Amino acid sequence: MLQGKTVILGVSGGIAVYKAVELLRLLTKAGAQVHVVMTRNAQQFVTPLTFQTLSGNPVHTDLFSLYQEQEIGHISLADRADLFILAPATANLIGKIAQGLADDLLSTSVMATKAPVLAVPAMNTNMYENPLYKRNEKILLEHGYHVLEPATGSLACGWEGQGKLPDPETILETAEAVLAPKDLLGCHILLTAGPTREEIDPVRYLTNHSSGKMGYAVAAVAARRGATVTLVSGPTNLTVPTGVKCVPVCSAREMRAAVLEHAESAEVIIKAAAVADYRPAVRAEQKMKKTGDGLTLQLEKNPDILSELGARKGDKILIGFAAETERLLIHAAEKLKKKNLDMIVANDVTRLDAGFNVDTNIVRFLYADGRVEELGLMSKMLVAEKLLDQVARLWSAKRR
Repeated sequence: MLQGKTVILGVSGGIAVYKAVELLRLLTKAGAQVHVVMTRNAQQFVTPLTFQTLSGNPVHTDLFSLYQEQEIGHISLADRADLFILAPATANLIGKIAQGLADDLLSTSVMATKAPVLAVPAMNTNMYENPLYKRNEKILLEHGYHVLEPATGSLACGWEGQGKLPDPETILETAEAVLAPKDLLGCHILLTAGPTREEIDPVRYLTNHSSGKMGYAVAAVAARRGATVTLVSGPTNLTVPTGVKCVPVCSAREMRAAVLEHAESAEVIIKAAAVADYRPAVRAEQKMKKTGDGLTLQLEKNPDILSELGARKGDKILIGFAAETERLLIHAAEKLKKKNLDMIVANDVTRLDAGFNVDTNIVRFLYADGRVEELGLMSKMLVAEKLLDQVARLWSAKRR
């Protein structure tokens, strides 16, 4: 969402300015062209040189300096912006914007822009809870501004409560959501991700190599594009994306129960989880001790959640994933037909740059009408975007 976009990062005075430096780094890494505007008070915490070095662009501080020889600074910045991010946004800055006041470069630039504005408040918890501040924030929301709630924790002033600037990763994710098309607004998507674990005893279990990264990427992008997302997730080390409801599970049977509970209200179901096909027939109550030269486990089949969904899907859109090590297209096509899917995402997990535990993937989309679309090497986030383009198309067609 940020690749090639022009972002104006407005930095006002507060101890949280140091986090804006990391936010700038993340924005530029995401491909944005960032121009920083600093208030006079912000410069007391971090020098403009720091932001200039990381952005590669001059830092703007003075209302009365020309951006270029014939361009007025605040008008030029306002016109070229695809997005304004105010982080940290002080109570003073939010109050000025809410009341239509413009007495410095940052407030005049915001007042002059038609780009979306994301305000990220950071202040003392008593200031944040003050009814006058709350009124100003409400005014911004009523006029179409986006406001990201501050985090809760220990504040620099010694107070404990809400008022901390959120982590830069959260701000970045919210910025991407602001710019994302809302073509899935009103759509409820049920998504599974990650591995399952089938316990052998209290210490050991059977599982697979799935990290959950692909499924979590789909969840994040779907939420950005306006969908209501329920994520049924096996055990992972990943952070649940902003705006996503997560239902944690462990075993295949737990995943089945959670999926069936939420499937009725979903319009789109995407099964990206790597569910264990088998589980131990008997789970030992105590840790099994080593005896003899080997161990034989009797396994029994887990429920086939995707087949069960396919048999009862009705007018829902059902999408599966096929992680294969050989005859990719043949196996994926068989799974697509057998399980009554609208679409399947197939990938060869023997590749080092695709599949499990990496941030990139190489996939093919197979459709129920026999079409095959091959995608090259790309990030899992971009694969998620491409997948949800197709979901939006299928969902829109269903609604006609």
